[in-house]
Amino acid sequence: MRRQVLSTSISVGIATGLYGISFGAIGVVAGLDVPTVMVLSLLMFSGASQFAFVGVVAAGGAPLAAITSAWLMGIRNSFYAIRLTSVFGPLGMIKLLSAQLTIDESNAVSAAQQTKEAQKLGFWATGIAVFIFWNLATLLGALAGNLMGSVEQWGLDAAAAVAFLGLLWPRLRQQLALALAGFGVALVSYPFLPAGIPILLAAAVALIPWRSKA
Repeated sequence: MRRQVLSTSISVGIATGLYGISFGAIGVVAGLDVPTVMVLSLLMFSGASQFAFVGVVAAGGAPLAAITSAWLMGIRNSFYAIRLTSVFGPLGMIKLLSAQLTIDESNAVSAAQQTKEAQKLGFWATGIAVFIFWNLATLLGALAGNLMGSVEQWGLDAAAAVAFLGLLWPRLRQQLALALAGFGVALVSYPFLPAGIPILLAAAVALIPWRSKA
């Protein structure tokens, strides 16, 4: 059982980590230098939040708008923490490390296990594997992005927005009316507001109570 959990964790870590190449390259394309990209990857360590951040930066948005967008994408991790509390119990100072590793993949592998011991192993092994491979791949992508020269000639100046849309697309298909409403708000407000603010207004649409007709 232990070997199977470790095998799954490492496989998930490699598969997820490879996606970090995209973030590294897109971060450089958005105008960030390699050290800044790496700090984001090491400390923020939440793929969707990182893409949201560089997406706003690439559009010329204000830092506050970029940070808020990243926070909105990462808030789901708080709900993972609620489930994981019943698995781990009190952790003391180690809770800071577990919070850093609380991501989609570590939670999913942990939840798939049958025993508490296997759940703990799945969480830690997956979280550490993803962290290592994600950051290595981010560095590789950032260095490769620097070697490309002008990003416009490669058509990569819109890469951040496309990657962000790709992350959201599965959910947008399930909430089409909500997605269209948010799109409308962003489209109308875009000519009049600073970059990044229309995204926040579009996200605020999700806070409006929506009633489905019987």
